Amino acid sequence: MGRMPKWADAVLVPLLSLIIAFVISGLVILAIGEDPVEALKIMVTGALGSTYGWGYTLYYATNFIFTGLAVAIAFHAGLFNIGGEGQATLGGLGVAVACLMLPWPHWSLALLASVVLSAAFGAAWAAAPAWLQAKRGSHIVITTIMFNFIAAALLNYLLVNVMRPRGQMDPASARFPAETNLPDLHQMLGWFGIPFAKGTPANVSLFVALIACVAVWTIIWRTRLGYEIRSFGKSEKAAIYAGISPVRITMYAMLISGALSGLMAVNTVQGEANRLLLNSVEGAGFIGIAVALMGRSHPVGVFFAALLFGFLYQGGAELALWTKIPRELITVIQALVILFTGALDDMVRAPLKRLFLASGRGGQ
Repeated sequence: MGRMPKWADAVLVPLLSLIIAFVISGLVILAIGEDPVEALKIMVTGALGSTYGWGYTLYYATNFIFTGLAVAIAFHAGLFNIGGEGQATLGGLGVAVACLMLPWPHWSLALLASVVLSAAFGAAWAAAPAWLQAKRGSHIVITTIMFNFIAAALLNYLLVNVMRPRGQMDPASARFPAETNLPDLHQMLGWFGIPFAKGTPANVSLFVALIACVAVWTIIWRTRLGYEIRSFGKSEKAAIYAGISPVRITMYAMLISGALSGLMAVNTVQGEANRLLLNSVEGAGFIGIAVALMGRSHPVGVFFAALLFGFLYQGGAELALWTKIPRELITVIQALVILFTGALDDMVRAPLKRLFLASGRGGQ
């Protein structure tokens, strides 16, 4: 049976979907009386035209790398982890515990503790939905959505009644000690004499995210566990016939997925806010679904898709600041990108596949 070349499926389909999404977004901007070409220039300049813009673009991209990888590894197991919001929320609690409960002489040691505890808290929050799916047959989408709301309610209670300092009205934890503050890109690149804008939130967590990309690639394509996860995701019946335990694979895949979502909190809670806030996740768990879809669940694809959505977030903020385009329309543009690169992905793939087959360049 014929099929498209792998490069076309991995690169051409997402690229065409993205172009369609931007064309429709341009028409919407034109319909409200604004210049779409000028709007694109503002977005590109604001997100990529300076080190200041890059600082915010990379900060958002770091969040999306973690949550995109989390969704991707669940996808490989045939699971739809839509609970990244809740797992990242509990990851933030792990970061706060690491930074507030123990004294740290240096940020590097605090970072290691935050990585461990944020991953552990995120994995623990994913464990219950995984067990319910594996042992009781409860649908993973329903249970992970429910756990998002439970996580939000739990964090609200803890911040208001347990972790809030005496006399403080804001529902947030105490500020972390200065020794736990992570260096930003301005500081890190300054060590090598490379100039970078001061005051942007991009920090050393970006490199943790890149390490996570390599780790996920290694697990999925270079380990026995990864082979079992991919086999189970392709065909559960065949995997069971080969002796692969559905309960074991479901639990392992979701634990790794939850840990990756939890790691996002290192960037937002320790790297940017320096304290635990009520809504530090800000929808990144759901954006991770689009990132994984657009990146074809491959760490390299997830990295570039995360950069794209980081660009959309920062460019959209600049667009709302310097034009009369309302902030809600920026959300519409982001939604169109998600729609065409995710839900309507096959609308591009199907005709493109027929085109390749008709030209005799399809594979077997």
